[in-house]
Amino acid sequence: MSAAPDPRPLTGEPLALDLLNTRWNREGETQDLLDTPEGLAVWLAGNGLAGAYPAGADTLRHLREAREALRAAVHGSPGQAAPLVDAVLAHGRIRARLTAEGPAEEPEFADPAWGPAWLTARNYLELLTRAPERIRTCSGGGCILHFFDTSRNGTRRWCSMAACGNRAKASRHYARSKES
Repeated sequence: MSAAPDPRPLTGEPLALDLLNTRWNREGETQDLLDTPEGLAVWLAGNGLAGAYPAGADTLRHLREAREALRAAVHGSPGQAAPLVDAVLAHGRIRARLTAEGPAEEPEFADPAWGPAWLTARNYLELLTRAPERIRTCSGGGCILHFFDTSRNGTRRWCSMAACGNRAKASRHYARSKES
């Protein structure tokens, strides 16, 4: 199955946030890339996972479960979300090895269909370890996208300056001009 172009407005975020961004709003209507197996193929290809993991119904179901767990973790209380994220993480582990190049760690799964879901949950833990305050939801009205703020001063507010940022600035400009 060859992957179609990715229709999402924001890609390239860390794996966990990229999974959350498989839902986005277009003209007031929520779109979902993971509604179909074709969308799964697009997501796997976009994240360099195509071919490494099966693009079947089980993988799709597990990814949706991981997405809901991550959504709960980002938007809810850590105590309530922890069991959901842990349930995904229970399907894999890190295997430490010594290779010719030196020490290595690689993920290991009893069922490869859990691979992409587990990798996203693991990536979320890495983001929490690195800088949890930089995991953000776009401030654009009606936008539901997420991003990891890599700006120098940590003040990024929008998923995209070209889209949501521009709309917000234009709206403020319009409001100021109406006041005059």
